[in-house]
Amino acid sequence: MGFFDTILFPFIWFDSAILVGFEWLLVKLGMSDTSGWTWVLAIIGLVITLRALLTPLMIRQIKSQRRLQIVQPELMKIQAKYKGKRDQASQKAMQEETFGLYREAGANPFGACLPILIQMPFFFALFRLLNSAAAVRDGRAEPLGMFNRELATKMADSEIFNAGLTSTFLHDSDLSAKILSAILILIMSATQFITSHQLMRQNMSPEALNSPMARQQQMLIYIFPIIFAVTGVNFPVALLIYWTVSNFWTMGQQFFVIRNMPAPGSPAEEAYRARMAKKGKEAVGIQLKNPKLMAEREAAEAQAATKPTGQRVQPKSKKRAKKR
Repeated sequence: MGFFDTILFPFIWFDSAILVGFEWLLVKLGMSDTSGWTWVLAIIGLVITLRALLTPLMIRQIKSQRRLQIVQPELMKIQAKYKGKRDQASQKAMQEETFGLYREAGANPFGACLPILIQMPFFFALFRLLNSAAAVRDGRAEPLGMFNRELATKMADSEIFNAGLTSTFLHDSDLSAKILSAILILIMSATQFITSHQLMRQNMSPEALNSPMARQQQMLIYIFPIIFAVTGVNFPVALLIYWTVSNFWTMGQQFFVIRNMPAPGSPAEEAYRARMAKKGKEAVGIQLKNPKLMAEREAAEAQAATKPTGQRVQPKSKKRAKKR
């Protein structure tokens, strides 16, 4: 077992166990054990299982993103306070105030990356299983995880639309494999772009959309699909199916979240409140972990609302005041 396989050992066992379990179930239901569609459905089952297990983490991520957007005005005030100050003391003070704001709000600026980072080992484990299938079939390698030589051979020989599941766009000369790989890469890149674009345009307030973090995310919207297209030519067809199905899951999940739990001040929240008002229901938003920030904001708004307005009262001299 190589160094890479040692690191991925638990993830390879998890992926192979789910695939073997779904393959056994589908064969029991009457599907052919030599059909590529059996393995495609098993891969879809792997995506559903993994994403379902990650649902609690996704909920925490969603709440963290909401809190980040709620505190965006305070964050912009901190950035304006230290604008142009490049000395070490000012930078340290700004960093402390920023992370103090995150702590009070119960928000994690790196929370959005966590679900992706957790999924990556399972992705690479599946990549390793698919890449080793042909070698196991030919006797050049030992089976990995819960795969035996028979299952690895079936996966290596399985096809859909005359394209092998372990074939790649770059390393196979088969035209069917190239066409199917190209279609899957396009769908994979498109779903990634739509998901990111939907999040930026529908579920971010104007303040959050104009922040430096949002501007960086806008750049990534266009960069990520290009990266996926470039790297996707090296991935087997089965892995492209896994990634595409996972993107569709993310897109559907995000559509549900934006519709039912929109970010404060976003266009999606306006649409949500309009739907609730039409139904005669009260819109429910996500509160901060620490209500201190919300209380301070409400107090400031109340003070501004009660500030005297109207015609200015002219000062009176002592003689005029006494006479009156």
